[in-house]
Amino acid sequence: MRQSLRDKIIAVCDRKIAQKGLDVDLSFYAFFANRNDDPDTLMEAATWWIKTHELDHFEKATKIRGMVSAGK
Repeated sequence: MRQSLRDKIIAVCDRKIAQKGLDVDLSFYAFFANRNDDPDTLMEAATWWIKTHELDHFEKATKIRGMVSAGK
């Protein structure tokens, strides 16, 4: 996954955790606007989330932040 997407995921996770607490869930759609204005990056995130790690639709933001920070 490219570094700019990693940075964006970590920032969104940090923001969601700060707003809603450590138990907040999110999906990979949380990293994108409501419209599909960046399909290549959306597919990169979806592939990482669904195919590579076989994650559920919603996962804890703390889990995702940890995985991305660890380079998984």
